[in-house]
Amino acid sequence: MTATATTAEKHELVVTRTLDAPRALVFKAWTQPEHMARWLGRGTFKAGAYHVDFRAGGAYRASIYGMDGSENNFFGVYREIVEPERLVFTFAWDGKGPELARENLITLTFVELGGKTKMTLRQAYFATAENRDDHGKGWNQCIDHLAEYLATGMR
Repeated sequence: MTATATTAEKHELVVTRTLDAPRALVFKAWTQPEHMARWLGRGTFKAGAYHVDFRAGGAYRASIYGMDGSENNFFGVYREIVEPERLVFTFAWDGKGPELARENLITLTFVELGGKTKMTLRQAYFATAENRDDHGKGWNQCIDHLAEYLATGMR
């Protein structure tokens, strides 16, 4: 049992955060391109273009830009949408090496907590713990930006 848990932990990223905003607003921030472009980006990376066909089976494509002018593109397909409770979609980096280009699955759940939202992000499958941890750093920075954006009332 321990070996299985250790193996699963190596291959799956789980980030749980409580955000000071109602669930419907957090869900909206994750699903509408004009809002995603305001918070999705890590560290010095800033969000760029977003193209979203928001429906089960619909695709998305997005870009983030580094301060050095570098462009990083990612894409995926929405697999499940249960508003405002759950999002499931694939994720892959475009034009990266085989490990980063590996398609993986992201599952987001949103639980209402009296005006706040408990959000859990699960992403898998990672070939290495290092890659999982790098994505964890990136997602935590993105979620920090999301919390700041939500605090502005998403203006």
